[in-house]
Amino acid sequence: MAKLVVSKFGGTSMGDADCMLRSAEVSFRQGSGLVVVSATSGTTNDLIALGKTAESQAWSESEKILSKIQDKHNKIAQDLKLPADAKAKLETLFEEMSSLAKGMHLLKDCSVKAMDTLMSLGERMSSVLFTEAMSQVLKKHGSAKSAELLDVRTVLRTDDQFGKAKPLTNDVANLCQKNLSFLREGKKVMCTQGYIGMTEEGITTTLGRGGSDYSAAILAEGVSADVLEIWTDVAGIATTDPRLCPKAQPISEISFKEASELATFGAKVLHPATLLPAIRKNIPVFVGSSFDVEARGTWVRMDVEDHPLIRAMALRKKQVLVTLSTPEMLYAHGFLFQIFKIFNDHKVSIDAITTSEISVSVTLDDSTLLNKNLIKDLSQIADVQVEENLALISLIGNNINHTPGLGKRIFETIPDINVRMICLGASKHNFCFLVADEQGPEVIKRLHACFIEAGIEEMA
Repeated sequence: MAKLVVSKFGGTSMGDADCMLRSAEVSFRQGSGLVVVSATSGTTNDLIALGKTAESQAWSESEKILSKIQDKHNKIAQDLKLPADAKAKLETLFEEMSSLAKGMHLLKDCSVKAMDTLMSLGERMSSVLFTEAMSQVLKKHGSAKSAELLDVRTVLRTDDQFGKAKPLTNDVANLCQKNLSFLREGKKVMCTQGYIGMTEEGITTTLGRGGSDYSAAILAEGVSADVLEIWTDVAGIATTDPRLCPKAQPISEISFKEASELATFGAKVLHPATLLPAIRKNIPVFVGSSFDVEARGTWVRMDVEDHPLIRAMALRKKQVLVTLSTPEMLYAHGFLFQIFKIFNDHKVSIDAITTSEISVSVTLDDSTLLNKNLIKDLSQIADVQVEENLALISLIGNNINHTPGLGKRIFETIPDINVRMICLGASKHNFCFLVADEQGPEVIKRLHACFIEAGIEEMA
C-alpha cells in the first residue's frame, strides 16, 4: 500500500495561478494523496467585509466587493485555462455568494450561522481552481494519477457552534473510512478545503480563523495518514518571529509538546489546535515553505534527539490581566470552581493563571472584554480589576521548571522592565510572564540574544 501523505497549503500558496501550480508541483513531489487548501490570499477578509457591508450599507457597496472577489478568481481561472465543467462550478459558487449577500442585505441580518456559509466560499472556490492546477501538473509529469475535487463537508462533521465549530472526531473517522479508504491505493489525488465542515443537519460551519491547519490535521487523523505536511510562506518554525529578531534561527525538529506550547502562546506558523489530532495518532508533522521547497523546514515529532533548555520564544500581544479578589477566598473551598464555571459558561479560554490567599489573576486575549456579560458575572462573586495593553512573553524548552538559575538569568536580561505576572511550574516546557505591550518586542530581542544567539556563537 502507498504511503499516505496529507498536505495543506495556506492562502499565500493559493495567491495566483503560478502559486497554485507551484503548490501542485510540491504535492506531486511529496506524493500527496489528500491536499487541503485555504482560500486565496485575502479572500476570507473580503468575504467578512462583504457580509458586514451587505448588512449595513447600500447594495452598490456590496457589488463592488463581489466584483473584486469574482475578478480575482476569474483571473486565476483564465491563467489556468480552466475547462468548461470547472468554470461552471466556479460560476455556481459566484451565484451562491451573490445570493447569500443579497439575503443578508434584504434582511439586514448577518448572523454567525449565515457568515459561516458565506465564508466557506473562499475555500470552495480556491479548491476548484487548485484541482485544475493539480491535474495539469500530473499530466505534465506523465502520472497515471487523477486529481479530483472533494467537498470536505462530506467527511468533516462538526457540532453547531457556528464561527468556531468543533470537529466530531469519531464521526470524521467513520466518514473518512467510508469515503476515503481508496487513498491508500495511490491512484488519486483528492483536493479539498480547509477551515470548513458540516453539522449532522447538513449546515455549513467553519472552524474559526486559522482553522485550515486544524482541519488538515483532523483529516490526517481520520484517514490514518503517515505524514501531515503544512506548507506556508515561511520555511518552517523559527526560534522566534523573524520580524522581531533578524537573527531568529530555523528549527530542524521540535517535539509535539514544545510545538504545542509555542503555538498556544503566540507562534503564527501553526494553529494552536493543529497538533492535537497528530498527537493522538502519532503522525509526524512537517512545516515548510511552498516558495522554497529546498529549505530544510521543521519536523514536529513525538520524540526528538535534542532537548535544549530554551528551544524558542513567543510573543502574544493584546493581552489583558483580570484579577479577582475577595476575602471569602481565605481558607474557603469552591471559589476557584465558581470562577472556572463562569469562564466555561462563556466559552472563554484562560492562558495563564496565578493565585494568592484572596485573589486570582488570569490572562486573556483583549477581545474577551467585548463579552460584557463575562465581566458582569465575575463581578457577582469578586471584585474585578482589568489591566489592558499587556503582552505575554513565553520561553519554550525542556526541563524549565527544574533548572536552577533560569529565572535569575531571564530577569537580569531585562532589569529595567516591569514584570506584571509570572507563571512557572505547571509545565516543564514553558516559562511565561506579562510585560507592557509596547515593551514586548524589546523583551523578545534581549532574551533571544541571551538564550539563542549567545548559544550559537558559543558552538561556533
